[in-house]
Amino acid sequence: MVQGKRQAYDGVVLAVPVTIPYVRFSTDSTAWWIGRALAALAGGAGISHRAFDGLSVASFSTAPDTAIGLTQHFGLAPRFIDFVPMGGVSGVVSVRRAARAVQAGDADIVACIGADTNHVDSFRHSLENFSRFSQDAVYPYGSGGPNVSFALIAGNYMRKFGATREDFGKICVAQRDNALKNPNALMKKPLSLEAYMAARAIAEPIHLFDCVMPCAGAEAFLVMREEMARSLHLPFARLLSTIERHHAFAEDAVQERGGWALDIDELYAMAGVTPGDIDLVQTYDDYPVISMMQFEDLGFCAKGEGPDFVRQHDLTISGSFPHNTSGGQLSVGQAGAAGGHLGIVESIRQVIGTAGPTQVAKARLALASGFGMINYDRGLASGAIIIAGDGA
Repeated sequence: MVQGKRQAYDGVVLAVPVTIPYVRFSTDSTAWWIGRALAALAGGAGISHRAFDGLSVASFSTAPDTAIGLTQHFGLAPRFIDFVPMGGVSGVVSVRRAARAVQAGDADIVACIGADTNHVDSFRHSLENFSRFSQDAVYPYGSGGPNVSFALIAGNYMRKFGATREDFGKICVAQRDNALKNPNALMKKPLSLEAYMAARAIAEPIHLFDCVMPCAGAEAFLVMREEMARSLHLPFARLLSTIERHHAFAEDAVQERGGWALDIDELYAMAGVTPGDIDLVQTYDDYPVISMMQFEDLGFCAKGEGPDFVRQHDLTISGSFPHNTSGGQLSVGQAGAAGGHLGIVESIRQVIGTAGPTQVAKARLALASGFGMINYDRGLASGAIIIAGDGA
């Protein structure tokens, strides 16, 4: 089947990266977190939030409201609206849809927000209601969330491709080093490889520091046309390319590839760049094995070469392969669906030069990826974007 030629994203930009600092637990509602993000977007853009004529919300915990109900809460009257409860891929999906709306003239400024709260019992409630696969194949057997599923994926990957816990540890340790420079990161203590290796087992081969910490928070950004950003005197990142794929490689008995591998050539061709041109990479990192898988599927090395790639590169901010420069979810925290926006927000900051203590020198091209909706033996959703700052 021949695919149609995709239209480029000429003239579409991302601006005003916003993080509402995370907390471990929150008694505030998700709407409260979304409202704070909306206010920060308006303040950053220097206009009223009512000037946003597009609203995209990603969340697992807005019930009984969805994005449409939030418009009344916040006094909005958008002509474009989207609700993207797709977890780790929600940021990429939000960008893709908002970009096309702006490009078509269906909206001028789209506020893209990922947010979730985290009450004391929120995680348990999420586990009970995440998906039919979770209800039937995981939760009844006492598996508390995705740890067992990712243990299955990680164990298979280790046996097939020779990855070790030390390899995964190098990813986690580098991200903690990055996070110590990020004032918004929840993890404030250094992490050594020795401490990583000695951490208690959760579901072999998954140990404590392989797991993200659920928390509450929000990430957000604006999507608009370049001329709009210039009229508002906003620094911006140009959107060069995107990909999105769901339920790829169903023939794999246990997931060892993500949908990126099907579309990676298009991602780089559309952007007019190669993997070697990318200055920094933000992978979706609910577990380090998934980041390693993405190094392969995003074209930085061949399938099965992820362990050697990690061994041969410094993944810190000043290293040879700057990766998850904010600290990623493994050291910043996972604020539900906001985790799908974290890498995009950090990428925008990097290429416009406002990342502060996590800034990569001369960063101009960034790749951010998404991964989500884990069922028993695989994550169903994957996506990625490439953005560029001035001079790229």
